[in-house]
Amino acid sequence: MKELTIRAISGVIYVLLLIGSLFIQEATIAILALFGIISLIEFCSLIKLKSFVPYIIFALLYGAFGYICLQHINLTDIDKVIQIILVITIFVNIILIKDLFTAKKIPLFASKRYIATTFYLSTGFLFMLLISNFQNKFTPLLLLGVFILIWINDSAAYLVGKNFGRQKLFPSVSPKKTVEGFLGGLFFACISSFFIAKYTETLEFTSWLILAIIVSVLGTFGDLIESKFKRQAGVKDSGVIMPGHGGLLDRLDSIIFASPFIYLFLRIIHF
Repeated sequence: MKELTIRAISGVIYVLLLIGSLFIQEATIAILALFGIISLIEFCSLIKLKSFVPYIIFALLYGAFGYICLQHINLTDIDKVIQIILVITIFVNIILIKDLFTAKKIPLFASKRYIATTFYLSTGFLFMLLISNFQNKFTPLLLLGVFILIWINDSAAYLVGKNFGRQKLFPSVSPKKTVEGFLGGLFFACISSFFIAKYTETLEFTSWLILAIIVSVLGTFGDLIESKFKRQAGVKDSGVIMPGHGGLLDRLDSIIFASPFIYLFLRIIHF
């Protein structure tokens, strides 16, 4: 009971901190930057990368786009740069999905470590920032809606899997995840998309429904990929910053992985 209470308190603090920062643009940029640095520290520890280079890359990349958003510079002026980063990020993420389906460890030679820290983690936060500034306007409800889908999917998957789970989803990487849990998370995320569309008035219901599917499927892949990194590192959690939950990366792995695909979908429906 004590552990459950600690877990609940740290989870509530995390959610309130995030939601409270999403309605002021400067606070949104700052909180995503802070979360990004902490997640990068945890990820570098997992892959045993002792270098300042990933932090420099994150600071330059995120700092440049954060400044552009704050100064309300038209993002279409650098759209080709965004497209290149998006294509590379999605390509790297597809490679990480492929690595899930092999019994071998994810190869982490020097260059791949830097590719992963840049185009798996750092750009994940970059696309969260771009989602919150979609169409050159500060759109906090859009990013909040995505986070709500993540939270509902994860919570429902946990509860359904714990009570009704029988068939393992990916036992070689995450023995506790079940097919029933995954389907439960997907079902409740899709249901919640109706209410998100109704109360945020950001996108039509059909778009939020598709986003719910993207979040559920690709968020699960993100969770599994981080689990494989942890399994290779021989640790249960990515860190200890959130009592009862582990590391911040453990809470953000789904949206880090899904955010470039979410941004791609938003571009498609816009154009």
